[in-house]
Amino acid sequence: MNSIQELFQKKGENLLSIYFTCGYPKLNDTTKVISALEKSGVDFIEVGLPYSDPLADGPTIQDSSQKALENGVNLDIIFEQLMMIKDTNKTPLVLMGYLNQMLKYGEDKFCKKVVECGIDTLILPDLPMVEFENHYQYLFDKYGITNVFLITPHTSDERIRKIDSYSKAFIYVVASASITGAKGDISNNQIAYFERIKNMNLQSKLIIGFGISDKQTFTTACKYANGTIIGSAFIKYLGKKGTKKVDDFISPILN
Repeated sequence: MNSIQELFQKKGENLLSIYFTCGYPKLNDTTKVISALEKSGVDFIEVGLPYSDPLADGPTIQDSSQKALENGVNLDIIFEQLMMIKDTNKTPLVLMGYLNQMLKYGEDKFCKKVVECGIDTLILPDLPMVEFENHYQYLFDKYGITNVFLITPHTSDERIRKIDSYSKAFIYVVASASITGAKGDISNNQIAYFERIKNMNLQSKLIIGFGISDKQTFTTACKYANGTIIGSAFIKYLGKKGTKKVDDFISPILN
């Protein structure tokens, strides 16, 4: 059983996950952000690997990645930072990056480092299903790593059920067919999409992300899934307030 499965056994609804970019706003803020998020009571943390050519990230996260790269962050530094809090952090971490980062670093070396850091769940939005089936499923199983697949409003029921059969942590329900970033209230079309997925009665837990930004969108999305991920809104907050007042962002959402 991986760390996310254990989390779902303890708490099955209203889960809050926060995405942040490693090395942002400052190079050595990675451990500070994780510690602050843990103290504020989030359920799990999505650890973003800065990448120069992201496919799914909106302007806010792209800008944070660019700043982090300018700060000098790289995978070796990130893994060193994550090792520093491995024994003290008790909140599950999910690593989010892109396939090319793993390929360039070396697949086995990357997976080994991930596990050494105490992480067992990955989100690679650009990992094709066929590549997972032909190669990466074996590789991830070898290291005890679980991959999280994303679905969008355009994903067919057939593909969703296939993803459901492969999922061991949760299915990432992308709230709209677009990049990350707040887009205001959740629309009726999005509600219809969430209801469609909920009514499929999948075996996997569902976490909604992309466009979730505050208590209102968090509460609405949680009616149709086990929890949500907030990214861009938190990145904006970090950029303005830094790492010392993280709880001022989280507390109004949870309380």
